Amino acid sequence: MRNLPEPAMLHKAIDIYLAHAYQTAPPLTTRSLLNLLKTWAGDFYASPAFARTGDPNSPRLTIRLGNSVYPHMKLALEPAPDGQTYLFKADSHDKHLSPAESSPDYTAFMELREKNQKIVDKIEQAWADAGVPTFKTYLQADLQKRQAAK
Repeated sequence: MRNLPEPAMLHKAIDIYLAHAYQTAPPLTTRSLLNLLKTWAGDFYASPAFARTGDPNSPRLTIRLGNSVYPHMKLALEPAPDGQTYLFKADSHDKHLSPAESSPDYTAFMELREKNQKIVDKIEQAWADAGVPTFKTYLQADLQKRQAAK
């Protein structure tokens, strides 16, 4: 696998995520998943707390942590474009479906998407401020490298 972040970085990212996703303690399912992650005795990233998709040599890893209005939001670790590292992403997990505009659920669903996006933006900005690598911080660093090389 690529160079996965140190577990301490993931725990820092989780703490920041939870601080912005919930105004109170997260639900029992989220707390149980985090307890599994903290007490896992094997290889940290082999914990069943993670779902894996994509290339087995550099998979996308996710933990379903939810938020105060939507239980399906995830903290994701995604392979970076450099092929060497991973980036953190708050994945609202709500872009893959949408009711038809004529549906009575459409307006409520779009409001939910908007709330989720605001939470995603807050989490990812807080991560960037705390030095947790995101796609946006990756792009900013890449741009700085390119400008310095001119």
